[in-house]
Amino acid sequence: MSSHVTGPVRLGRTTLPGGRLLGWAEWGPAHGTPVLFCPGAATTRSLGFGPAAVDALGVRLIAVDRPGLGASTPLPGRTFADFAGDLSRFAELRGLGRPAMVGNSQGAPFALACAAEGVCSALAVVSGSDEIAAPGFADALPAELRELVGRSVSDPAGAQAVFAGFDAEALWRLVIDGSGDADLAVYREPRFETAYRRAMAEAFAQGSDGYARDTVLAMGRWPFDPAEITVGVDLWYGEQDTGHSPDNGRTLTARIPGARRHLVPGIGGAVLWTHAEPILRTLLDRTR
Repeated sequence: MSSHVTGPVRLGRTTLPGGRLLGWAEWGPAHGTPVLFCPGAATTRSLGFGPAAVDALGVRLIAVDRPGLGASTPLPGRTFADFAGDLSRFAELRGLGRPAMVGNSQGAPFALACAAEGVCSALAVVSGSDEIAAPGFADALPAELRELVGRSVSDPAGAQAVFAGFDAEALWRLVIDGSGDADLAVYREPRFETAYRRAMAEAFAQGSDGYARDTVLAMGRWPFDPAEITVGVDLWYGEQDTGHSPDNGRTLTARIPGARRHLVPGIGGAVLWTHAEPILRTLLDRTR
């Protein structure tokens, strides 16, 4: 594989109380420092990041499929609180204690929900989807996106039906068409593209409902208050990233007590894969 990704070292599924399964994948030493990973939109446990950094820093990176995606059992009507509860039980069942966490792209609000519930000990938000339904962003959104956001708030069931019309190929095209040259150099690298597209296909293996539920939750108003997060949070955005946050996370950073924003030049939404080492090193420093 490319220097940006390698295949998982370990794969499994953990049974939660009640019988649902959470699919997971791991990289790094089995007894390393655990770091939970919330993957981005319509991707799964199989797409990790920073294999060299994970090994060098002694990180046990654990990616978890959200319900209905990849190898995790669907949970119709699930909420952010449901996911935080799932991750809390997952950590307990697997003896992870209170691990650090990374949330990428659309996985970021789910990771923030976990931070708000005290599930993790520190958090790195990378290219994080912002709360674009917040009133302050209304004028900054393109008309089509503003309409979808409004519908996610006023008619979440209707919005979810719209998002359910997407598939892996449509999402891949959205990523490619919305990326600049620096990101395309990552995404179009043959081995990375193969891994990315495989993860997208896995995300839709059970249908589109898992992705659709993720999206309507992320695009609506968040039911948790970032101001109540008490763990250390670092937010990482590529300077060229115009899609995840209208202001590269400036407002979101200000909403989280003690949070720090890192604006990385020369890259956009692919910053997770090009800057894995400083992201993980800074996260580990937060846990200390």
